[in-house]
Amino acid sequence: MTRARKQTLVKIISYILLIILTAATLMPLLWMLSASLKTNTEVFSANFRWIPAVFQWNNYVKIWSKIPLATFTFNTVKLTVIITFIQVITSSFAAYGFSKCKFKGRDVLFLCYVATIAIPWQVYMLPQYSMMNKFHLVDTHTGYVLMQSFTAFGVFLMRQFFMSLPNELLEAGRIDGLSEYGNYFRIALPLSKPSIATMTIFSFVAIWNDYMGPLIYFNSTSKKTIQLGIKMFIGQYSTEYGLVMAASVLSLIPVLIIFLGGQKFFVQGIASSGIKG
Repeated sequence: MTRARKQTLVKIISYILLIILTAATLMPLLWMLSASLKTNTEVFSANFRWIPAVFQWNNYVKIWSKIPLATFTFNTVKLTVIITFIQVITSSFAAYGFSKCKFKGRDVLFLCYVATIAIPWQVYMLPQYSMMNKFHLVDTHTGYVLMQSFTAFGVFLMRQFFMSLPNELLEAGRIDGLSEYGNYFRIALPLSKPSIATMTIFSFVAIWNDYMGPLIYFNSTSKKTIQLGIKMFIGQYSTEYGLVMAASVLSLIPVLIIFLGGQKFFVQGIASSGIKG
């Protein structure tokens, strides 16, 4: 077998494996979409059908009247947008200081901060709740925003990108009279669009899909998010699976839009930050 044929065979096998992997990844999502258009009895019927005999489009109408889904969606969008914006600002600002500003103990401080990634949230969940309770911030969006405003992973991600920026650019800015704040806002941030897009996607998805945080801190119905709303379709004695899947499909749409919209920058950001899968 010639070298060209070997390369062609390898490509064919690679494409087949990628197609199989893609199909395996998309199958649960397709099942969720299919189930959202079925009745409860059809979802787990023995005679499984990908395409329902009768499309239950009414499921997408019922979910708005069964629970205050509009309120939950508004709360989720508000919290996700605010927290994502704050995380991008705080992470990029700290990352610039850890990468381009020289001060005593910088590397040790960065190491200690990043090491907090290894601490599970369950370890400090109770102390955190106790602290928020003393500040009377339980069952408030303000308390949840404050808890999520800083992320060690975001600082690590942004720092990896800032480290790749030439110091000559910043030195030129200092010669022109820019302060460190000026270098950050006028040079570092405009050049870090791929990294910011990557950080935005990570933060948006994490906050949008967060379930445990809102479950613990939000008691009032008016404060709850869409993830808690989906749980309301799951009762003690019966579960409306069609409505659960319909609400899940709707909750997935913003995440897909954000990812597809920033996919180009996301790939560039992952490559430039040096993160490996």
